[in-house]
Amino acid sequence: MRVPAKQIEGQLQDVFRAWGMSDEHAATTAAVMVETDLRGVDSHGISMLPTYDKEFRAGRLNMRPVFKTLRDGPAMALVDADASLGHPASVYAMSMAVDKCLASGVAAVSVVNSHHFGAAGYYSKIAADRGVIGMVTSATRGVSMVPTFGAEPVMGTNPIAFAAPTRRQPTFSLDMATTTVAAGKVKVYKLNHKPLPSGWVVDGDGKAITDETEAFSYVFDKPEGGITPLGGTRDAGSHKGYGLGVMVHILAGCLSGASFSPLRNRTQKPSDPHNIGHFFLAKLFGVVFLTTTVASVILTVLVPYIRRLMSGVH
Repeated sequence: MRVPAKQIEGQLQDVFRAWGMSDEHAATTAAVMVETDLRGVDSHGISMLPTYDKEFRAGRLNMRPVFKTLRDGPAMALVDADASLGHPASVYAMSMAVDKCLASGVAAVSVVNSHHFGAAGYYSKIAADRGVIGMVTSATRGVSMVPTFGAEPVMGTNPIAFAAPTRRQPTFSLDMATTTVAAGKVKVYKLNHKPLPSGWVVDGDGKAITDETEAFSYVFDKPEGGITPLGGTRDAGSHKGYGLGVMVHILAGCLSGASFSPLRNRTQKPSDPHNIGHFFLAKLFGVVFLTTTVASVILTVLVPYIRRLMSGVH
């Protein structure tokens, strides 16, 4: 069954307004979620609504937040999201980073006291759409990554996104988890009754789990087992994915002063906010070595060359 995207977007806005969210924030959140689905990232778009509903009913989400700038400088800022859902705060923070970047050449804005913000790539694209490079990282709510040589999860899927505009070609955009797969993708496979590829999820003994229901249990319910770091196994380079995941948390969680999920989960009450941290970086072309024009031309040549290689045309 096909449903027009605008119809779903309107229905989402109705839900968020019913929860007490302002018209502006409801529109922003709905737009991010629908655009995420339209980009094919169905694990982080409208399928997240039941999870958000659960958080709302638990009293974790502040539906009428007032964003506070805790620290501010020409090329940096720290923003308190006031325990809100992450989408509006993240649009606000990346827009601030781009504004500062246009004046200073490069800028970073951290967000603290936030919640899940959907797909990181939506926010890096905000920067690219305004003609600058954007990078985004985020700490996570869940603890699902089993580290290299480990048996129990210690980190989340810790995403990273990067976007760079070109003059005539589509924006280069990277949006990825630092695990082999995002936790939401495991949920999608369970909803569709599809077995998982081997290597996505392991049990407490490191054995690959492909049954979608069992895998879902290891990712979301059981204390042992979970998702592998990017690379899957040590021989295939999982230590690199694990290292990237730690780097992401340092940027998004440590620099902002947000929580570290394995420690937070020990004492968190049902209504306590997750206090997730995000990191947003915006950078002008040509700030370090090249002029903006030269850098943009190089990227304009690079993107179609890569596309030709992917299509088998040389």
